[in-house]
Parts: sequence; C-alpha cells; structure tokens
Amino acid sequence: MRVERILAPNPGPFTGPGTNTYLLDVGGEVVVIDPGPVESTHRRAIVEAVGDRRTAAVVVTHTHPDHAPLANPLARELGCPTFGYGPGPDFDPDELLTDGAVVAVGDAELVAVHTPGHSEDHLCLRLGEILFTGDHIMGGSSVMVDDVGAYLRSLQRLQEMELSRLYPGHGPEIDRPREVISWYLAHRRQREEEILAAVTSGARTVGQVVEVVYADVDRSLWPLAARSVRAHLRKLAADGEIRYGGEEGWEAPVAPNEARGPAGDSGPRANRGP
Repeated sequence: MRVERILAPNPGPFTGPGTNTYLLDVGGEVVVIDPGPVESTHRRAIVEAVGDRRTAAVVVTHTHPDHAPLANPLARELGCPTFGYGPGPDFDPDELLTDGAVVAVGDAELVAVHTPGHSEDHLCLRLGEILFTGDHIMGGSSVMVDDVGAYLRSLQRLQEMELSRLYPGHGPEIDRPREVISWYLAHRRQREEEILAAVTSGARTVGQVVEVVYADVDRSLWPLAARSVRAHLRKLAADGEIRYGGEEGWEAPVAPNEARGPAGDSGPRANRGP
C-alpha cells in the first residue's frame, strides 16, 4: 500500500496551501481521493501520476468546491466510477457511500466513515490504521464547522479507533492521531465556554460575540469567525444555555436563557460534551 499526494493549486484562507488530492495504491490499482476543483494543470498532474495503473474509483470526502468538482470529469477520463455520500454542487456520484460502505482497491477495502460536522455529507475514509480525513481534521489548523454537536460526536468516534496516521484534506500528514483528535475536542469545548461567557457577560449580537472571543484575531478573518460562532450558538441554544434564533447576520440577536437563572443556579451544565 502506498499513498501519494498531489497538491491542488488553490491556496487561500479556507484551503491553506491547497487541497490535498491523494492516490491510494494497493497492488498497482489506485483510488483517487478528493480530486479538488476543476483546474487543468491539476487534472493533468493527477492523470500523469496515475499513469498506466488501473483506477478503481474517484472518491470525495464531501461536496465543497475545493474537493469535489473535478471528480466526474476526471473519472470519465480515467474510466472509473465516482463515489460520495451524496450529490452536491458540480458533483454527482455514480455510487453512494453510506457509513460502513466499502470501495474495493486491489485486495483491500477502503471503508467510509460518516463524520458530519464540517458538513452533513462529510466522510472520512479508513484503510486499516490510516484515515483520510478530508476537512474533518486538517494539518496545522482547526476547521470550520456547521454542526458543532455532530462534529464533536464524530471526533469522539474517531478517537475510539486504532489509527496510526491521518491524511488530511489540507496541510501535512499527521502521525499522532490520538493527540491531535484530543486537541480538536479540547479546542471546540474551550471555544464553546468562551462564547457562552461572552453572551453571559453582555454580548447581544453575533458580531459582539465575535469581537469578544476573537479580539486577538485579524479583523479580516472575522467573517470566517462569525460562521464558527453561529455554529456554537446553535448548539448552545439547543442545549438550553442561551436564546438564539439561528439568524445569519452580524447583528443577529443572542441572549442568555433567563429561565436557567443566574450562573450556578441550574447546577452542572447539561451536555458539556457530545
């Protein structure tokens, strides 16, 4: 088994140095994972790297535009099917992957692990003790999350697996999976505490929460931070900690849940972890 990485030329604030496209080779047969955006030089680089090896499949971890759009045209060129959790913008899989479904490559099986959180359609892909993590875990940074509760549950599920190496959708490979997953869990829980403290202390809009919690972050990144804040606010509201209607704007209102009484009156916080 061999893993080859081809870096897509799409660096940016969401993608870091670019999207990692992986070729997983088992016995001379390959699977292409996350071919990335439709970009001619990247497409040529993938095809040249595959060479005369048989391609079993093109698989995407999720349908965001930096991971999936090249999948269908690349698969047609390589003469293989596409696999994914479901269709999305510029991607229509030939085969759907549910949790536990497999993609055969050589004499091995690549197993789909449904890991919602970054997106509802997100998959990690496991082969033995290695895991291709897409945007669920990235090398060297945290990730943007749409559903914090689901994300934490997905992280805990990965924490229970015997893994020796992670291949993320962005950034370098990770050779300390348990340590890194623990950091991700602690980071999200700490952020939740900070956001709750901001609301309890008087922040009354999404923007005010961002200004408090991300005071030491460059303001140009605040729009990205607001997305993360809104995800945490939705979880806190579902947990009964605050009142938040889920509005998207910077001025969207938030408030403490007065029904819970002053801090400490309600006993231990509910659902401090997934």
